[in-house]
Amino acid sequence: MKKKFSYFLDVLVIVVISVITIKLLFSGSDFKTIIKDFRRAGEEWLVFGLLLVLLFVCSESVIIKYMLRMLKTSVPLLRCIKYSFIGFFYSYITPSASGGQPAQILYMKKDGIKIGKSTLIMVVIAFTYKLALVLIGLVLFIFRFSQMCEYIGSLMWLVIVGFILNIAYIILLGALIVKPVWTKTAGIKIIECLSKLRIIRNNEKYINKINRVCDNYVDGANYVKENIHSVIKILLITIVQRMFLFSVTFVVYKSYGLEGTSFVDIIAVQAIIGIAVEMLPLPGAAGVTEGCFVNMFETIFGLQLVKPALILSRGISFYFLLIVGGLVTVVAHFISSRKNYGRATEE
Repeated sequence: MKKKFSYFLDVLVIVVISVITIKLLFSGSDFKTIIKDFRRAGEEWLVFGLLLVLLFVCSESVIIKYMLRMLKTSVPLLRCIKYSFIGFFYSYITPSASGGQPAQILYMKKDGIKIGKSTLIMVVIAFTYKLALVLIGLVLFIFRFSQMCEYIGSLMWLVIVGFILNIAYIILLGALIVKPVWTKTAGIKIIECLSKLRIIRNNEKYINKINRVCDNYVDGANYVKENIHSVIKILLITIVQRMFLFSVTFVVYKSYGLEGTSFVDIIAVQAIIGIAVEMLPLPGAAGVTEGCFVNMFETIFGLQLVKPALILSRGISFYFLLIVGGLVTVVAHFISSRKNYGRATEE
């Protein structure tokens, strides 16, 4: 009950921040002009943007299925798509996207997938997801250095902090994959510490559980290390996945019939925004993302269109996915509850 209330508060925070941000952005603007600017966008391009978001989600589903098959577990792709939507929904409503993967692990457990395996899958996905972001951002930043400095402007400090946080996160996750025994040792030490503080009792029960879960994790991590080419494949898929989402802003750009800025430049700016905001402790990085978008894309979209472009880009890449992910999560929760009720009735 407490968790549900916490998630409700996170959604409420996103809504409140979004409403305040939009009001601040459009304060002093004529409502008729705003509507006119929205209508200028080509609908066929925006539909293509929605398709890109669905491809973004399904790309992770392909990775989940691929890794489960690596770990000798067969799961239908449709179920993997469910895990992805649930993951992105909880990631979007929790600070620093911290709730997504625990929710995916929980729903995998409900479907009979061992926690050790699902945890390993989530660690590898998180590792490649962040690594893909940093690689795309770093490569494009270097090759488009002068343009990027111009677009970033006074927000360079936020980008630098973002790079540092993302690289530190990648190193941590990489250590968990390369040194899987650390995970087991750290877990046992945490249990022992909590036991000394009298926060938990019967620490042997928890240590046995950690041993059981981590043995599956260690076996899987060793398999991943021995098949490093599989991690490279996952990284390449993740780079394509990231490109799907970053391309939404380019689609919005083309929907207004704009010319003059290349696809690469727009992707680069969007990647830099991702690096700057994704590690911030705000649900969906609401407010900061909008501020960065207006600041960095103003010279690309122009003063009149940058705010409507923000609403369309953010609406497609964030709010559309949030709504669909929320619906999938509600349906999955309802089906899971019915199954549990049916089992309890039979017993």
